[in-house]
Amino acid sequence: RSVWNTTNLINHNININESLVAELLDNGNFVLRYSNSKSFFLWESFDYPTDTLLPGMKLGWDCSKKLNKNLTSWKSLKDPSSGSYVFAIETWKVSHGLILGEGQLRYRTDSTYSSFMNITETEEEISHSLKTNTTNVSSISILQMTYIGSLRLMELVGEEMHIKFYYPNDFCDIYNVCGDNSYCNFNNKGRQNCLCIEGFQLGHDQYVSSLTKTKKRCVKKSYSSCHKKEFKKMKNMKLPDTQYTTVETKVGFEECENKCVMSCNCTAFANMDIGTGGLGCLIWT
Repeated sequence: RSVWNTTNLINHNININESLVAELLDNGNFVLRYSNSKSFFLWESFDYPTDTLLPGMKLGWDCSKKLNKNLTSWKSLKDPSSGSYVFAIETWKVSHGLILGEGQLRYRTDSTYSSFMNITETEEEISHSLKTNTTNVSSISILQMTYIGSLRLMELVGEEMHIKFYYPNDFCDIYNVCGDNSYCNFNNKGRQNCLCIEGFQLGHDQYVSSLTKTKKRCVKKSYSSCHKKEFKKMKNMKLPDTQYTTVETKVGFEECENKCVMSCNCTAFANMDIGTGGLGCLIWT
């Protein structure tokens, strides 16, 4: 039984006078093209990832092709059919990678992830792709969504495979594990616990899943006037969700702080990318 054929390319305005060629490229991309064209592809396998991202592939939103490219895990170690874990790219500004299990958001990537990924955010695309290894051209990086729900970056050097990145690492990587106005922290014994941000304290109970199951949540100790704000600098933190964030790419740190002070609705601000010398302003309201 046929599971795929070229008839689904009718909408691509194929010239029936030109012969079609199927080719497996050196980077692993399987393409369908005209015999006289090396660069224009009618169809390519890189547009339809499975569980693995190779160099040259992109994840995320491609507006021109109207495609959303995700990684989907295998069902098990020996069953390559689609599993229950998906690695997707959020479409908000300052996008991150999301690991979903059974349709529920489980994990959100941290700053380590962006160190080996190229992140592009334009009107045409919001995409993540693997950075090229300039120090060892004989190595190949592979990003994989595993069947147990973890994301791992592997480097193939010759016949040896090395794991360079593994996520999640611990309890603190669980999405929103501590709730509003709090953060997850490691103590001296290596244990993880949830703490209220300075200026907040445990207050009213919060319903979790039913009327009989509640937990304390962090609430503000006191409320100051609109333009008398005190900021607490927090280091080594994963940025909050950026769905409702104002982004200004050419604004420096001091101007960013002033914008937050002058807005009564502003609750926090941050540099978008420290690597750019402090430019880039995120404001949460």
